[in-house]
Amino acid sequence: MNRVFILLTISILFIVACGNDDDQSTNYWQVDVPEYFPEMVYTIENNPVTKEGFELGRMLFYETRLSSDNTVSCANCHQPYLAFADPVHVFSVGVNNQKGTRNAPPIFNLAFQSHFFWDGGVNHVDFIPINPIMNKLEMNESISNVVKKVNELPEYQDKFKQVFGKDSVNGEEFLHAFSQFLVMLVSDNAYYDQWMQGKYELNEAELRGMKLYESKCADCHGTALFTDGSFRNNGLDAEFSKDLGRAIITEYAGDEGKFKVPTLRNLAYTAPYMHDGRFETLEEVLDHYDHRVVQSATLDPLLVQANGELGIPMTDQEKSDIIAFLHTLTDRDFVSDSRFFDPN
Repeated sequence: MNRVFILLTISILFIVACGNDDDQSTNYWQVDVPEYFPEMVYTIENNPVTKEGFELGRMLFYETRLSSDNTVSCANCHQPYLAFADPVHVFSVGVNNQKGTRNAPPIFNLAFQSHFFWDGGVNHVDFIPINPIMNKLEMNESISNVVKKVNELPEYQDKFKQVFGKDSVNGEEFLHAFSQFLVMLVSDNAYYDQWMQGKYELNEAELRGMKLYESKCADCHGTALFTDGSFRNNGLDAEFSKDLGRAIITEYAGDEGKFKVPTLRNLAYTAPYMHDGRFETLEEVLDHYDHRVVQSATLDPLLVQANGELGIPMTDQEKSDIIAFLHTLTDRDFVSDSRFFDPN
């Protein structure tokens, strides 16, 4: 399959530094974009990525001093070797060991999406860090104070000089630096991607699973991102007093119990599943869709069969084949990419 080479001011994927080593800060990074990926949503022309900008954003991602007690960084809940998900906690854990209210979602392919978090409360990559930093159960800080903190640290002053041409940054520059790391977290080299490019042969179970995915799952988990980015009630509960979901943002009763459709990429690394982490295995997830869907006022119509019964019927063999296909969406190169690891 042909691939399109475009400057990072247009699209994003695999890093290749441009220019000579003596002047990399003035050169944007070039990237290699699979043509079957959707177009990038992030306005990269407003924040072109450089080597130094990426490295500064990475420092900030792993910086515990962004939290009120200097113990919690973004990486606490988003660990690179598990597709930037949380391998330990059902609910994210913040300062003073406080538990959050939702499972931490994985972080990758952000540049191609328009809404973030389970309720879609943020609609731009630049604003993603604001939520965890200001959330009292997570980092419990303010943007103004964390900017003040990093401006006082000599190791950041050197980086600010390289990236922004001055010894300190304001809130906008702080967030732009963060984004230069976040938008580069691109996962596109799973076996499925290699199959798309003619470099891998799916086995019989995987091919059967792909056909079943197309007929039973793709309406919600379509596109090369394996999510349509919508918000849906997938029948987990009959009432939503614990978490209204999308309705918290829209204040519309018709959005109660709806959450962002998660990507199916890298599921092998991102358990537990659902916004509340209630399922530990993919088998449990498929059992839910097969026979445990619960009726409610906002239940997605796709989960109501023509005969009125709820769910998506699947045999045990079909579930096994679907899971076989889902494992072809595991990107081992992404989770082992040392560029994304803590530099310290």
